[in-house]
Amino acid sequence: MRIISGKHKGRRLQAPKNLPVRPTTDMAKEGLFNVLNNQFYFDSVTFIDLFSGTGNISYEFASRGCKNIYAIDENYNCIKYIQSTSNELGMDINTFKSDVYSFLEKTTLKADIIFADPPYNFETEKFLEIVAIIFRKNMISNEGILVIEHSKNTDLSKHENHIQDKRYGGNVFSFFGYKTDKEKL
Repeated sequence: MRIISGKHKGRRLQAPKNLPVRPTTDMAKEGLFNVLNNQFYFDSVTFIDLFSGTGNISYEFASRGCKNIYAIDENYNCIKYIQSTSNELGMDINTFKSDVYSFLEKTTLKADIIFADPPYNFETEKFLEIVAIIFRKNMISNEGILVIEHSKNTDLSKHENHIQDKRYGGNVFSFFGYKTDKEKL
């Protein structure tokens, strides 16, 4: 895995092989950040990374100047790796070892961008539960978005807050926002 842009552009990171993760590919990350670059100034956003795994997406935000980053994963070794890597690179990433659903129900955080990369074998209902909790609790700012990464075999487009999908190979990013923001991407 490598950081594709920002202060640490080109930096390669080697996660331990025993982590139960599937890092987002460079091609998919580049596509995602092409969309986000047109909408946000990263140095002024709050970002939440759900199912953060290796911290791959959190490092991209930190490398681009984002200062309010929260990485959530239930695996202790993933959290330990993110803490170690962020310390090594001088990044300020706040980590939480927690089941994502428990975290979402308990947190009072509000973010401009929330990214979720659950296991691809989740049932559609589990993906949509994430969306439901975030919008029920008004966890994203009025101009904010929720991005869920999933396989091409999952369809989340029926949710009322769905804005669009972007496909990169076998990866799909589903974007969710408030209805008034549907034209913004």
